[in-house]
Amino acid sequence: QIMVNHTTVMEFVLLGFSEVRELQLVHAVLFLLLYLVALTGNLLISAITTLDWHLHTPMYFFLRHLSILDLCLISITIPKSILVSLTTCYSISFLDCCLQVLLVLLFATSELFILTAMSYDHYTAICHPLRYEVIMAQGACGKMAATSWLSKYLLGASLSAGALSLPICGSREIQQIFRDIPSLLKISCSEEHTTLDLTVAIGFCLTLFCFVSIVVSYMHIFSTLLRIQSEEGRSKTFSTCLPHLTITSAFFTTGSFPYLAPTSESPSALDLLVYVFYTMVPPALNPLIYSLRNRDIKTSLGRVLQG
Repeated sequence: QIMVNHTTVMEFVLLGFSEVRELQLVHAVLFLLLYLVALTGNLLISAITTLDWHLHTPMYFFLRHLSILDLCLISITIPKSILVSLTTCYSISFLDCCLQVLLVLLFATSELFILTAMSYDHYTAICHPLRYEVIMAQGACGKMAATSWLSKYLLGASLSAGALSLPICGSREIQQIFRDIPSLLKISCSEEHTTLDLTVAIGFCLTLFCFVSIVVSYMHIFSTLLRIQSEEGRSKTFSTCLPHLTITSAFFTTGSFPYLAPTSESPSALDLLVYVFYTMVPPALNPLIYSLRNRDIKTSLGRVLQG
């Protein structure tokens, strides 16, 4: 609905990925399949790492939290996207838009801290194996996990205040990939958004800190790997880090794209692909990467299924 002042655009129309009905149904089916894969895989890992006491270690403690965050992250946007493709319900309110942007950023921030904690766990296990149990005691793991979850609440208040105070007077038509701060600024008619800019600056500093921490951790890890004499030992040690390294690289690459890419009025096919990859592929691949390459997970699954 359009009113007469600057905050008049209270409802938006979500544009589909295609105007062809058949392609919309294909999109809905593909998204539904990926969503079910992500849902099943992450629920399975969460259940296994909770039920099997053999997996009550720091590594699987963080993996369980990562799975829960992935579940939350993919459930924020994908069900709505599937609903848009299956029905003619293309409308979404400005409040829902802000809520989706807020939740995606908050859960992504928590996931960033969990990935950083996992890199520190790998660093401690490989570089300081004799002190590992002392450094990564249950209390330390709990504090790291609490930091990752509480960090999103610290950013949440300022993000909410900045987003909801924006006067909106842009186009009523927005893409389904409306999931980030640049998308909000694009439809705003105000040049003054100090609170939002400050929040983005804080988020950037936190992201940079986590990125540097992960890089430093892996520099020490690779340095230790080079000193291992046995080829088999190097290979086994590196294989434990490879899933985390893969997921972290994908997370930083796709997550930084909206903020580093030049803004455009209409997203290109590459923009759509990157957003879809960022939203759906990591939560769906994380369980597969960790379960297929992890003997403990497969053994534990057998134990759980056998009661």
